[in-house]
Amino acid sequence: MSRRIMTVSKRLKMGLIGDNISRTRLPAALKIMCNEHNLAFSFTPIDSAEDDTFDFDMTLSRIMAEGWDGVTVTHPFKLDAARAAGDHAPLGADGVRLAASNLLTFTDPIKAYNTDYSGFIHMWNTLSHTSPGQVAMAGAGGVASAIGPALIKLGADSIIIWDIEKSRAEVLASLLGPKAHAIDHHDAAQACLRADGLVNATSIGMAGYGGTAFEADWLSQASWAFDAVYTPNKTPFLITARAAGLTCISGFSLFKSMAIETFKTYTGLPLHQNAIYKKLETLRPLDKSTEDVLNE
Repeated sequence: MSRRIMTVSKRLKMGLIGDNISRTRLPAALKIMCNEHNLAFSFTPIDSAEDDTFDFDMTLSRIMAEGWDGVTVTHPFKLDAARAAGDHAPLGADGVRLAASNLLTFTDPIKAYNTDYSGFIHMWNTLSHTSPGQVAMAGAGGVASAIGPALIKLGADSIIIWDIEKSRAEVLASLLGPKAHAIDHHDAAQACLRADGLVNATSIGMAGYGGTAFEADWLSQASWAFDAVYTPNKTPFLITARAAGLTCISGFSLFKSMAIETFKTYTGLPLHQNAIYKKLETLRPLDKSTEDVLNE
């Protein structure tokens, strides 16, 4: 991934586009990292849930005209972000173009990145030195389009994917190659009972989206669980998984890695990683009982 190098006199102008993003910790995370280099920055959230007339393409045109350096994009616009970049959409394992993007930089031409993809790889390698094994993944949207390729890159034996819209799971499985298979969501229980790891790549469990994508009796054979949701930190899925004896990884661990990758993509500037991780940990949601213990 190419990096931009930003001079210290530059004021970084950026923001976040997404739905129901009032609880985001991204501006606080970026402030911590900008402070390390005495970088000034402004951050503007654009919440589509607060605007009945919201249009993604029109919003991009407006903020580019206003001189933004770039924008982070979250649910449900990650596929739109990759489309906006066209031939400059992000690349995953073996040069495969990713279907989703969560970061656009307004260079000429506009470029898309997926720091969920690079962040997941970094997170996994930080917490574990083993292969993910056989994985069952709920969801085939924007975050799944990053986590799936990351799992392939990390050496997963297989990935079974389901989504409420089976066609989306089929498209993602096709993009991932022979290790990935799409199933009907009614067959998810059997897939989970054959899996080493379980991944929630849906919005279920997020603040405002209650419930869990995994029933308690689906968890008996798996050894680890990851939930892309990080607000709340202790989701119903991870509560159930921990009670079943699984090693649990919260979405906040991915958030920390994603935030670091986002800063590096914007600036090209180095960070003292261990020190930054400790500072970012202060942003973890208050329900800290679900900690990341994959390597323990």
